Amino acid sequence: MGRGRLRIHLGAAPGVGKTYAMLSEAQRRVERGTDCVVGFVEHHDRPRTAALLQGLEQIPRKELTHRGTVFTEMDVDAVLARRPQVALVDELAHTNVPGSRNAKRWQDVEELLAAGIDVLSTVNIQHLESLGDIVESITGVRQRETVPDEVVRRADQIELVDMTPEALRRRMAHGNIYQPDKVDAALSNYFRPGNLTAFRELALLWVADRVDVHLQRYRSEHQVSAIWGSRERIVVGLTGGPEGRTLIRRAARLAEKGAGGEVLAVYIARSDGLTSASPKELAEQRTLVEDLGGTFHHVVGDDVPAALLAFARGANATQIVLGSSRRKTWQYVFGPGVGATVARESGPDLDVHIVTHEEAAKGRGLPVARGARLGRSRMVAGWAVGVAGPAVLALLLSAVDPGLANDMLLFLALTVAAALVGGLWPALASALVGSLLLNYFYTPPLHRWTIADPKNIVALVVFVAVGAAVASVVDLAARRTHQAARLRAESEILSFLAGNVLRGETGLEDLLERVRETFGMESASLLERTGEAEPWTCAGHAGRGEPVRRPEDADVDVPVGDHMALALTGRVPPAEDRRVLAAFAAQAAVVLDRRRLREEADRARTLAEGNRIRTALLAAVSHDLRTPLAGIKAAVSSLRSEDVDWSPEDTAELLEGIEDGADRLDHLVGNLLDMSRLHTGTVTPLIREIDLDEVVPMALGGVPEGSVVLDVPETLPMVAVDPGLLERALANVVENAVKYSPPGTPVLVAASALADRVELRVVDRGPGVPDEARDRIFEPFQRHGDAPRGAGVGLGLAVARGFAEAMGGTLTADDTPGGGLTMILTLRAAAAPRPQPPSTAEPSAEASAEPSAESERQPS
Repeated sequence: MGRGRLRIHLGAAPGVGKTYAMLSEAQRRVERGTDCVVGFVEHHDRPRTAALLQGLEQIPRKELTHRGTVFTEMDVDAVLARRPQVALVDELAHTNVPGSRNAKRWQDVEELLAAGIDVLSTVNIQHLESLGDIVESITGVRQRETVPDEVVRRADQIELVDMTPEALRRRMAHGNIYQPDKVDAALSNYFRPGNLTAFRELALLWVADRVDVHLQRYRSEHQVSAIWGSRERIVVGLTGGPEGRTLIRRAARLAEKGAGGEVLAVYIARSDGLTSASPKELAEQRTLVEDLGGTFHHVVGDDVPAALLAFARGANATQIVLGSSRRKTWQYVFGPGVGATVARESGPDLDVHIVTHEEAAKGRGLPVARGARLGRSRMVAGWAVGVAGPAVLALLLSAVDPGLANDMLLFLALTVAAALVGGLWPALASALVGSLLLNYFYTPPLHRWTIADPKNIVALVVFVAVGAAVASVVDLAARRTHQAARLRAESEILSFLAGNVLRGETGLEDLLERVRETFGMESASLLERTGEAEPWTCAGHAGRGEPVRRPEDADVDVPVGDHMALALTGRVPPAEDRRVLAAFAAQAAVVLDRRRLREEADRARTLAEGNRIRTALLAAVSHDLRTPLAGIKAAVSSLRSEDVDWSPEDTAELLEGIEDGADRLDHLVGNLLDMSRLHTGTVTPLIREIDLDEVVPMALGGVPEGSVVLDVPETLPMVAVDPGLLERALANVVENAVKYSPPGTPVLVAASALADRVELRVVDRGPGVPDEARDRIFEPFQRHGDAPRGAGVGLGLAVARGFAEAMGGTLTADDTPGGGLTMILTLRAAAAPRPQPPSTAEPSAEASAEPSAESERQPS
C-alpha cells in the first residue's frame, strides 16, 4: 500500500474561495467515479459553498466537550475505517480540541496519507509557520494557528486560489463572506486593501518559489541547457579586483527589483593566469555576496567569456553583470575584452550589464600572460614582424646604403623584436628571411644567392645563431610564465578546497558538485567496489543524468587507491588538470571515509547509550519497581484472604496502600518512557504561545496542598512552548524540590521576564547541592546524597532538562541565598498578546475590529 497524494488549495487571503475550489474539485472527481468523502469541511454559512456539499458523502463528526462547551472535530478513526479514495479535510492549520486523536489537523491528514488515502485540503498563506512574523507586522495580529512549511511543501499539488483585493472587498460588501453586521468592521481592519495586497504578494512569491524548485528538477532530469527566463537570476563576473564589491551590490539591487531574484557571483580562474586575483579580496567578496543572500562559485576556464556564458546558461541566468574593463586604451589593440565578447555572444536570452567603477581604465595591477604560452594575438604579431618585417626593412634600406655591418644590425634588431613579440618560430623565420635578403641585396655579388667573401658567410651564420638564441630565450621565458600561471591557478583551486574543508563544507555531494562546477563538467561521481571482480557502485553523485556505472564509461576517471575512482562526464580536460583532479578525488575519498566513520561512531554511541539505559532500567526494575509491586500484591492478597475479617478502617488503609503504590508505579514508568523518548529522539514539541498561568497550576496537581507558593505575575508575556512538555518538566522539578524541602517550608515557584526570555524559578530550602555535583543531578539514574532507594530511579530532573531543551529552553541549578537549591527554567518569550481572529482559518469582523482572547474553535 503506497502513500496517499496530498493536494492543497492555498488561499491568498481569507474569503478568496479555497474551500469552494476544493469542493468543486471533489464534485468533478465524483462525476468521474472517484470515491470521495467529506472528512471535515467548514462552509461558514456561505450558501454557495454549502450547496457544493450536496451529493458528497459526509463522515459524521466527533463531538468533544471542553470547558462546558461541545465542539466537533473530524473523526479520524471513522475516515480510516471507511477507507475512501479521496478525503476532503478543510483548514489544515486548525488546532484540535483537547482530547482529540492529534493536537493539529495536519497530523490527522498525515495519518490519512500514511494509510494510502488521497487528501484534498485547504490553508491560507498567513497560516504558514515561516511567515508568522511577516503576517503580524502587516496586520498586527499574531496567528496562533500555524502549519509547518514542510507539510505544505511535501504536497504533491499546490493550487493557488487568488483574487484581487478589489474583488474580494466587493465580495465582502455583498455579504458573500460575513454577515452584514460584520462587514464594516472587517473592511476597515483586517480586509484593508494594503493587507490584502501584501497577502497576495506573499502567496505569489511562496508559490513561485515552489514552482522554481520543480522547474530546476525538471531541467536537470531532462538536461535542458537553454535559458528559460522564469525568474531573475543574475550572474556577477568577478576578476578578483577591488571593483567586485561594487558589482555585487549593483547585482543585489537588480535582484531586489524582480520577485525572487537570485545573485550568483562567479570567479573564473584561467589556467594561463589571465587574472591576477587577490585571495584576500576574493574572500571578502565571497563574504559580501553570501551576506546579501547570494552564492559564490569558483570555475576554471581557459576561455573566460565562454566559461562565463556556459556557467550563466547552466544556472538558467537571465542577466550578467560585468565591470568596465580596467585596460587602458592602447591595450584594446590585443582584442575587444571580456565584456564586449560576452555582450556579443550572449544572444537574445541574456542581458549583459556593464557597470562603471573607480578602477575602470586605470590599467591592470600585474602584467597579463595571454593564451597558450604567448597568446594568439602575440603569435600573429610575431609572424607579421618575422616575415613581413624584413621585406619592409629591405625596401626602406634600398633608398639608403648604411653599409653591410649596419644592415646586419638592423635585420638582427628586427629578429630580436620578432622573438620578443612572437617567440621562437617567428624569430627563426625572421632570421631566415633576413639572412636571405642580406645575401641577395647587400652581400657581393649583389642580386645573386651566392657569397663571394668568406667573412660574409661567418657574419650571416652569426646573425642566424644570435636570432635563434634570442628566440629560444624568449620562448623559454614564455614557457616558464605559462607554467607559473598554471601552478598559480592550481594553487588557488587547492586553497579554495582547503578553505572548504576548514569551513566544514565537507559533504560528499557538495564536494562533487564543486568538482563538476569548477571544471565545467556535466556530472561527477565517486565510484567504489569491494574487490577486483565485484561491480562498481556509486557512493556519491552530482550533476545531470544518472551516474556512470564504470570508470571506463566516463570521459575522465581518476583512480583513488585500488577500489575507488572519481568519474567525470562532459568533456576531456587537459592533462594538466589531472593533478588538481587527483587532489579532489583524494579529498572525496577522505570525506566518504569520514562520513562512514561518523556513522559508525554514531551507531556505536547509540548502542553504548542503549546498553547503559538498559542496564540502568534493569537496576531500576530490580528494586524501585519491585517495591511498589510487592506492596500492591501484599495488600491485594490481604484483601482477598478469607481467613481475616478486615475492618472498614483496615480495608481503607490497604486500598490507600494500593493506590499509593500504583501512583508510584505510574510516575516511575512515565519517567522511564519519557527518558526513552528523549534518547531515541522521538520527542517532537508542538510549540505554541500560551500564558504561564494556564500551565503552572496544572503542573502542581501532584504535590501536597500547601507545599508550594506561586508568584506568577499576570503581566508576564506569553511563552512559546509545548504546554504538555512544560507541564511535565515543571512537575518533575517541583516534585523534586518538595521532596528535599524541610517539613513546613513551602517551595516558591516564581516567574519573571528578562529581555526575550521568561524565567521560572523553583526555590527550596533543602540541603542544596555542591557545585561539583550540579551537572550530575541532571544525568539519568542519578540520586544525590543519601536519597533512599525507594525515592525513585533518578530520572525526574533528566527528563525535565530534556523537555526544556527540546522546547528551546534551558534548565540549570543555582544556590538559594540562605541555603537550598534554586532550579531556573528559562523559556522563550512570545510576542505580546495581539487581537486574534476567532475562526481557525478565516478571521471574523469582530476579530478585525476588537481584541479577542481566544479563538471561537480553538481551545486555550
